[in-house]
Order: sequence, then structure tokens, then C-alpha cells
Amino acid sequence: MSSNWPLVQLSELISIKHGFAFKGEFFSDTSTDTVLVTPGNFAIGGGFKAEKLKFYNGPIPVEYKLEADDLIVTMTDLSKQADTLGYSALVPEHSGRLYLHNQRIGLVDIKSQELDKLYLYFLMRSREYRHHVVSSATGSTVKHTSPSKITSFQFHLPPLEIQKNIGRSLKHLEDKAAINHQINQTLEQMAQAIFKSWFVDFEPVKAKISALEAGGSEEDALLAAMRVIAGDAQGCANAAGGRMPGAAKGDKLTRLQAEQPEQYAELRATAELFPSAMQEIELGEIPEGWNVSQIGDEVTVVGGGTPSTKNPDFWESGEINWTSPKDLSNLADKVLVETERKVTEAGLAKISSGLLPVDTVLMSSRAPVGYLALAKIPVAVNQGYIAMKCEKALSPEFVIQWCAAHMDEIKSRASGTTFAEISKKNFKIIPVVMPSEPLISAYSKQVSSLYNAIENNVRESDSLASLRDTLLPRLLSGELSVTNPETHLAQEAKPANV
Repeated sequence: MSSNWPLVQLSELISIKHGFAFKGEFFSDTSTDTVLVTPGNFAIGGGFKAEKLKFYNGPIPVEYKLEADDLIVTMTDLSKQADTLGYSALVPEHSGRLYLHNQRIGLVDIKSQELDKLYLYFLMRSREYRHHVVSSATGSTVKHTSPSKITSFQFHLPPLEIQKNIGRSLKHLEDKAAINHQINQTLEQMAQAIFKSWFVDFEPVKAKISALEAGGSEEDALLAAMRVIAGDAQGCANAAGGRMPGAAKGDKLTRLQAEQPEQYAELRATAELFPSAMQEIELGEIPEGWNVSQIGDEVTVVGGGTPSTKNPDFWESGEINWTSPKDLSNLADKVLVETERKVTEAGLAKISSGLLPVDTVLMSSRAPVGYLALAKIPVAVNQGYIAMKCEKALSPEFVIQWCAAHMDEIKSRASGTTFAEISKKNFKIIPVVMPSEPLISAYSKQVSSLYNAIENNVRESDSLASLRDTLLPRLLSGELSVTNPETHLAQEAKPANV
């Protein structure tokens, strides 16, 4: 037990170096090879977030470069709740890029061989450490801590081998969740690539046109479109872990026809849905036979509300999922399977849009505009959303990718002085190019499997995170002994279905 371990203070074992005050004039949201690591790269609860990187294009002081696996902590947090203050993260592998050490984070230097880095990484995510940092934080709007406040934390130090086993055990869970996220990123990119190919760049249509202009027959044009679509389908199947034969690529359609006749027939049927000519409209050229509508005519657009937080009847013991854009800001992947807050039936009755169904497309309408997610749970929303119920021809998979592809236009229609906001009125009138319903269905059939896989991975990662958070205090206190991390995790994970 921890009572048998010596009581130590972090100052005896580590030091923390502040980062450099890089000038804001050199900050950029445009991707470069130099990344400025800031508190925005820390996940709530600890760990590194690589989704929203801030880039830098100014002079570089070499002493503030970060290496992969460096242990860093947040020294400043802009939220009133100090959501990430003092939490730890490990700098990820970043080959080809340079990561820089901003003054709002601290770089941990371990001075003692009696302290394991992975153990410290998780110790800095414990409830006791968290209370120590937050209770001594300064500032009202912007919360601050300091190296001296962090290193004054006292704890019972286990023997080094026990530390290593604890660190390996918990990191094993975190690494599995990270792999799930990497897979999900690939799946999302595939859904986006197919949408762009079919509905933005019109590649199957252009393949048909090129074949006909070269003197080919209608059959040649169809085969040309099939090759384009087959390339999309191959990547889609690979990303989702399916089996799309290599024969579907290039000029090997004959093999696909012989070996997988059902897939060949489906591929041919999809290619037949694309026209072989373009038409000129006010917005430019679109495939012949397609038309232009407004997004508000094709989906049901609703907003939400926040029941009074002063009335406990609306919140206490609530079991109905209620979301604000904060939930989406913390999402690693674009599916929502859980919300931070819940409302009661009485609270739900105060929200005019009510409980929205599974597969509602959620988009934050302010602060900032443009967070996106597909709701995989029935959910109520607050006033910071434009929610889209897909009750007509457009599928949820199509709509979320349409929003992503047209985000620049969506943001351009926002207004406001304090912060940008897009109203439902301004959103509803955005033009949307409408393919045929069978083609929308063909797209959704392919892409829905990707989103199903994303949802499964997210739910597994949530279970892994829950298991990690359950194990953490028991391991750090010595209540739970881990001599074989892999065996122990297999036993602990089984009841959680991970």
C-alpha cells in the first residue's frame, strides 16, 4: 500500500522550464512545417490533441524546440473551469515538422532516476494532483499556475519497477485509443474523398466525357467511370477493413467481373447513375440532369435552447443527452456518442426542438462556427447549434460531408461583432447541388459503413478511457498491484466490453 512508500515532493524529482513568448504576428492557421504547441493541444483529462494545431513562421530560438516523447504541462488555461490547467501530455512523433515550446506550457525535466516518466505522466492526471493545482491557481478569466506550485505537490513514491508497470498498463489503454483515432481519421478522409470525387469535382462524369471526346463508345465511357468509382471503392473498403479485390482498380475490371460478379454489377449500376455531359447554370457547370436547391428546402433545420440552470428540476438526475458546442470542441472524431450534461423531461420540455433523432447532423453556429458531428444518440441541443434532420432525399452522410466541403461559404454568411454567428435564416438559403436520389443512396451505402466503423471505434475508446480512469486512482494508491500489465488489463477490460 502507498502508506509503505516514502512521501516525497515533486520538487525533489523534477524541474519545469517555461517556454518562449513567441510573437503573435508570426502565428498562423495555415499549415507549415513549424508547430507552436499551446494549451489548446492538451485534451481535457490530459494527453495530446493534434487536431487543432497553431503554426508559426517567425524566427526560431533553438533552445525551445520540443522532441518526441517530451513531457509537458499546461501553465495557463483560458476557460473559467481551468479544464486543462496543470495536466500533462507527451509530445507525439512529428517527423518532418518542428514543434516549439510556447510560454504557456512547461517542459518537465526529470532529475531523479527514481522517477519513471510514464508514471509521472499519469500521476499528473490524478484527482489529488488536479486538486492541488487548481486550488492554488490564480486569475479569474485566465487561470495560471507556476512551476513552484506544481512541484510543491506531495505524494507517496512507489518503487521504480511498480511505477513502470503502472505507466505501461495505463499507456497500453491510451495507445489503443490513439490507434482507434488514427483509423477514424482515415475513415473520415475516405468519406470526404469520395464526396469530393463524386459531388464536387464530378470525376466519374468527367471520365465519361473524356472517353466520348476521345472517340469512345458509351460502353467505353461507362467503363471509364467505373474505373474512377472503383478506385474510390477500393480505398473505402481498405479503410473500413473490408475486402475489395485489387481487380477493381485500373484496367482489371474483367477480373472483377469474373471473380466478384455481384460487386461488378453494383459498380456498373453506380457508374450508370452518373450522366455523361455537363450543363451550365448560374453557379457554374454541374452534371446534366442535376439541379440546384437550397439546403433549407432539403433538410429540416432547427436550433435549440438551454433550460434555466437555476432550476434544479431541469437538470438534477437528468438522463436525457443535451449538448452544447463544447461537446463538439472536445471530440476527436466527428460522431457524438455521449454528452457532458443531461437534462430531465422537464428540462427537455423547455427546448422547442425537442429530442433530435439519431443521425441528426450537428453544426456549431457560433463561437466558433463550424464544429461538425453526426449524432449517434438521441440528443437535445442548445442555442449554439444549427441541427439538420435528414428526413428527405439527402442522407446524413451526404449532409455532413456537404457541410465540410462548403464550410468556407457557411462561415462567409456569418455575422456578428463580439463573435461570428450564422443564423438559421442565412444558412437555409445556401445553394446545394442535388444529384439523383439513387446516386445519393449509392454514396450513403458506401459511406455509412465508414461511419459505423467510426462509431464503434469511438465507443471502444470511451470504454478504454473509462477503464483507465477507474484504474488510475487504484494503481497510484497501491490498492491494486500490477506485476503483469497485459494479463491484468485483459482481466479488467473484459467486464467493460473493450
